[in-house]
Amino acid sequence: MLPQLHRHPWMGEEIEAFREQVRRYVAGELSPNLDGWRRQGFIPREVWRPFGEMGFMLPELAEEHGGAGASLAYQLAVQDELAKAEVPANTAVHTIAAHYILDYGTEAQKQRWLPKLASGETLAGIALTEPGCGSDLKSLRTRARREGDEYVIDGAKTFITNGFSANLLVVAVRTGDAGSRGVSLVVLETENLAGFRVGRRLEKLGQHASDTAELFFDGVRVPASHLLGEKEGNGFVQLMSQLPYERLLLCVPAAAVIERAVELTVEYTKQRKAFGQSLADFQNTRFKLAECATLAHVVRTFINDCTQRLLDGTLDDEAAYMAKWWCTEQQGKVTDECLQLFGGYGYMAEYPIARLYADARVQRIYGGTTEIMKDLIARRLLA
Repeated sequence: MLPQLHRHPWMGEEIEAFREQVRRYVAGELSPNLDGWRRQGFIPREVWRPFGEMGFMLPELAEEHGGAGASLAYQLAVQDELAKAEVPANTAVHTIAAHYILDYGTEAQKQRWLPKLASGETLAGIALTEPGCGSDLKSLRTRARREGDEYVIDGAKTFITNGFSANLLVVAVRTGDAGSRGVSLVVLETENLAGFRVGRRLEKLGQHASDTAELFFDGVRVPASHLLGEKEGNGFVQLMSQLPYERLLLCVPAAAVIERAVELTVEYTKQRKAFGQSLADFQNTRFKLAECATLAHVVRTFINDCTQRLLDGTLDDEAAYMAKWWCTEQQGKVTDECLQLFGGYGYMAEYPIARLYADARVQRIYGGTTEIMKDLIARRLLA
């Protein structure tokens, strides 16, 4: 059993009761279907409607926008429970998109989109990455030109989570000259949208139940009122504004997966026999488990502190960058160490540890690579 952590003020009885509700729902309604979703390569959009009706999609939104007016900790608790159950981060992307609309949308935009996002009627994605543009969003080439009361969008995106299953996209486009000041965000309702096309669902190393797709925009026309906010050129600032929260949406699952990997490995090594004794009786096994349990404890302590600071409004960008790169690196390290203790069985996809290992690898890439995180920290140190 992992050591008990010091309780932060945000860990109240209400949030623990909410977490238990999420846990029971995930175990009863989502986990039994995961194998099928992995094989088909996506979770059907309609799955999220009852999830939203339970109040789990966007509990942090105000009641007038369809939420429960809860703190961001409630959303982080949802992501924690989903990660423990191996449910991919589709709803994490969804909440990021919703927060762009919440923080930068007009009142009309909020009323149009947020209630449907909260209920699960609408599933959101974020279309940033392009074939020749990853972390360097200043170089994006998808263009939206103004024609009267419409924008006409041409370009392509790739590696888009929910790209196949979403019916609402927040799309980064170029509305002005080269550089960050020419970037804007436009919201697309994609159902039956002329000129919009989903390309391949990309086959990935892990995260097999989460669809990742190519998207194409060929003369897509959307109302000019779908520009996020009221002025062009604010897209880059809007994208950068949510960084501390977005980083925690990746760090919390890292902590959850580390803990799950240790639990699985402790159970397995106690049962598995080799040379007349259990694997847990070997000193190497015991030392490895001790190391992994220590990392689990430190990661969770770090994340709990970051969560408290997020709720207090004191979580700075640099701490979020540190949490993102370090916690996801530990996720990769612990899942690797734990898989090794499973021996050949650890390489078999039917064992959860194999899936946790494969799913963990992308954590060091999406949401800002480890290298980008370190560079951003160093810039502030050397400024």
